[in-house]
Amino acid sequence: MNSVLIIGATSDVAISTAHLYAKKGYEILLAGRNSEQLEKLCSDIKIRYDVICSAHKIDLLDFPSHKSFINQIGIKLPKTTICFAGFLGEQEKAAVDWDEAQKIIQTNFTGIVSIINLIAEKYESAKKGEIAVLSSVAGDRGRQSNYTYGASKAGLTAYLSGLRNRLHKSNVHVLTVKPGFINTKMTEGLDLPKALTAQPEHISKAIEKGLRKKKNVIYSLWMWKYIMLIIKNIPEGIFKKLKL
Repeated sequence: MNSVLIIGATSDVAISTAHLYAKKGYEILLAGRNSEQLEKLCSDIKIRYDVICSAHKIDLLDFPSHKSFINQIGIKLPKTTICFAGFLGEQEKAAVDWDEAQKIIQTNFTGIVSIINLIAEKYESAKKGEIAVLSSVAGDRGRQSNYTYGASKAGLTAYLSGLRNRLHKSNVHVLTVKPGFINTKMTEGLDLPKALTAQPEHISKAIEKGLRKKKNVIYSLWMWKYIMLIIKNIPEGIFKKLKL
């Protein structure tokens, strides 16, 4: 039976993805910090789709626990891992409060690297597996409105590029997902442009298709690829004067 490990499983996009794979008959392993919410999600998935679903507690900021998490799953480690963990935070607060900045960096970069390193090692040994991780278009160029978040995502994108390069010879595929705005709990209250804002279901379908077609990097919605191409090519002398 095919199976998928979903990390950061209580986010809106992760829930949508869990339902998508459950419809396809996959065994679902949900991982996250909120055990009670994970159990409720699992119960719903089992009833709706008549598939195996299990809940696994993991805190990406509790680095010493990551090895025991992998050992807990053991030989049942699915061939597909999708990571949705993330924390937007507040840039104004992060600029003056190291605790906020550290939480943004460790949630979006350090914690993900820690757990994905362990999973990648297992896949490399098995000579099979696929990994998809949610990065962000915010990592394509730093902007004053969210540069701490953007820096963490830029680091994550670079990490995934190197990991993809390393694991290719071992038949392990790595997909970098770069969404723009998504209509989720994390962005609730923000004034987002509707034409540039994706629904969670759109992102989950794009991830499934990207993995199936062995894509390396996908932008979702598609127009973000060209928006960011323009933004990346604005000369620094002009860019630094813009309010973005």
